[in-house]
Amino acid sequence: MSNTLVHILKNECPNCHKGKVFKDKNIFLNFGFPKMNEYCSHCNYKFQKEPGYFFGAMYVNYGLTVAQGIATYCIAQFFFERNFDLRIIPIIAVVITLCTSFNLRFSRLVWIYMFKDYTS
Repeated sequence: MSNTLVHILKNECPNCHKGKVFKDKNIFLNFGFPKMNEYCSHCNYKFQKEPGYFFGAMYVNYGLTVAQGIATYCIAQFFFERNFDLRIIPIIAVVITLCTSFNLRFSRLVWIYMFKDYTS
């Protein structure tokens, strides 16, 4: 499991672990919509199986965003006197907005790895 997470964070092909899924080498600090390779440059593995394949990745993205919002709230509450101060909401919004690009790429990689054919 830990090896899989390392491969996901390195943007590696789920089949051969040598090619890249996204054209950008780094999935962390990129802004804008991600540009994916259609096939792996090393093993010719097709990343998008069918039209609408990545609609399910939206659920992964949603869960990741909610987790980041809750974690931001838990960390930010220590800097305010009251448990729920309304000034925490813009802080959560900024963190979620800054993480959007990473979340989109990461959720697609998780989705590809979840539905990789492990029998071959």
